[in-house]
Amino acid sequence: MPHPDLVIFDCDGVLVDSEIIAARIDADILTEAGFPITAAEISEDYAGLTFKDIMLLIEEKAGIPLQASLLDKEEKLLDKRLGAEVRAIEGAHEAVFSVTGPKCICSNSSLERLDMTLTKTRLKPLFGDNIFSSLSTPSRKPKPEPDVFLHAAKTMGVAPENAFVIEDSVHGVTAAKRAGMRVIGFTGGSHSYPGHADKLTDAGAETVIRRWSELKPVLTALMEWSDA
Repeated sequence: MPHPDLVIFDCDGVLVDSEIIAARIDADILTEAGFPITAAEISEDYAGLTFKDIMLLIEEKAGIPLQASLLDKEEKLLDKRLGAEVRAIEGAHEAVFSVTGPKCICSNSSLERLDMTLTKTRLKPLFGDNIFSSLSTPSRKPKPEPDVFLHAAKTMGVAPENAFVIEDSVHGVTAAKRAGMRVIGFTGGSHSYPGHADKLTDAGAETVIRRWSELKPVLTALMEWSDA
């Protein structure tokens, strides 16, 4: 059976069910700061972005200044909640095991937070050292910039066009497409919303899966299609 040279997993909202936790925290903080917003709106419009970039976009959109101290507040609250609540998305372990070739994680989360969530969910041993944070790349540019994907591909010795990425956000799909990679959308996290799959497809995902049991047959079909 053909397999990609590299399969890249996003982490938050793909392997671990953390996006819904972050969305609720971010919505509470931003609402208290004078920008009323719901967790659902955070998930639909800003999933996949760092909280810093969310703040910058909201400042530009609403014309209101947001205090830099909110960044530290959000980070501490999120780490506390993740440590207590984060779980692996159902089927994630089996999906990672089903990838027989090289695999890695590319995320906008810090390496420290990735270590915490992946250790807690028992996913870290499945990837070894192949865990990449956009904050630890030479440019430190987060998604939707392609830098973390390109850095991972270079480190692992794989041409970008021979890599598949699994992403749950428009910003993540955009970053992977900018890197020249093929993308499968994922809507199995608790933060998913009506129209989620359509948005991922519009951003460039070749197909979208909702359950991890779909990954292996979809990868096989896409590889066979590309070889035809």
